Amino acid sequence: MSKRERAASLRIGLTQWRPTRDIAANLATATDLVAAAGPGADLVLLPENGLMLGSNTEMREAALAVDSPEIDELRAAAETARTAVVLGGFKHRTDDGRITNTALVIGSDGEIAGSYDKIHLFDARIAGTSFEASSVEQPGARPVIVEIEGVRVGLSICYDVRFPELYRGLALAGAEVILVPAAFTHTTGKAHWEVLLRARAIESAAFVVASATIRGTDGTDAFETYGHALAVDPWGEVLADLGEAAPAWQVLELPLAEVHQVRDRLPVLRGVRPEATGAPPEIIPVR
Repeated sequence: MSKRERAASLRIGLTQWRPTRDIAANLATATDLVAAAGPGADLVLLPENGLMLGSNTEMREAALAVDSPEIDELRAAAETARTAVVLGGFKHRTDDGRITNTALVIGSDGEIAGSYDKIHLFDARIAGTSFEASSVEQPGARPVIVEIEGVRVGLSICYDVRFPELYRGLALAGAEVILVPAAFTHTTGKAHWEVLLRARAIESAAFVVASATIRGTDGTDAFETYGHALAVDPWGEVLADLGEAAPAWQVLELPLAEVHQVRDRLPVLRGVRPEATGAPPEIIPVR
């Protein structure tokens, strides 16, 4: 029997904190949470921009290489806690000088296992602020699934959650758990965060787990983020909501049988018909 066939559940550490422009302080919070949640988890998910939340200029200047001392500290924390860690979105300076918004996957042995570059960039204007992410980072080119303890885990980052075709593709490729680490703005979070995550979980018949950043109260944030790190089951029920606590963490055990039960009861994934829905719609004028 393979390791994948034996996997009955995945234990995942949901995290949340308020990042600032102080990378060292943010990194200390991240490693503390890995140490706290890691021993009871197969995977600890850290939020997008958890290592640095600033203006576009500040985040561009603070971009890190994978072989940086900061990433080395996270690798050591993962190895010490014997847990996989997903750094859910950091400004990654590549060897050729590009910057991407990258979710970095670190194995429980401390080795870099893989990464996903955010496909959909946040070029939006919210509450009087223009977020021109494409002025900082380059978009990713393909979805990514990793296998952790034999469980297929799909990767995404924040604004990706508004593009359901990404999640449908991950589910069709076998993802049972989908990660959405985020630094969601407070305005859009208050209006859309929970409903988007629940919709992606229902459509995919998969667990959706979303670590998050949260705003402070001293008015110094580059932009205010919503918090409410969330975990949702394949039926769309909210399993955990970290609210506005910071820092905060919770380990959840996700029973994978629920994924297959929901997919059997509502065989949506077997009913996908791209040969029909992918065709241009017929437009019929009516008098």
